[in-house]
Amino acid sequence: MTEPSLPEEADPGGEGQHYVLHLFVTGASQNSTRAIMNVKHICEQYIPGNYSLEIIDVYQQKGLAEREQIIALPLLIKRFPLPERRLIGDLSETKKVLEGLGISAQHE
Repeated sequence: MTEPSLPEEADPGGEGQHYVLHLFVTGASQNSTRAIMNVKHICEQYIPGNYSLEIIDVYQQKGLAEREQIIALPLLIKRFPLPERRLIGDLSETKKVLEGLGISAQHE
């Protein structure tokens, strides 16, 4: 897969920013499946059309997982906008995920 390009300028207000997200999972485990569903739901509800999400199965891409120094899974990495953030777990606590991503929950 090719890396998504980053926007040239960041929007300080957060509205309209493009989020670059990488979700590391372990195959089709229950936690991995939940994390995938939860992050897709959050993205579609709060930042529809303003994100790219790459799902990486560490069983299939061990080298990438090693380079990222992953110690717990599932793991969501927000690459952009900066600062980079890492969220561990099945991402079921929407409020905590939104805070971790720096997304305002005002879209509810």
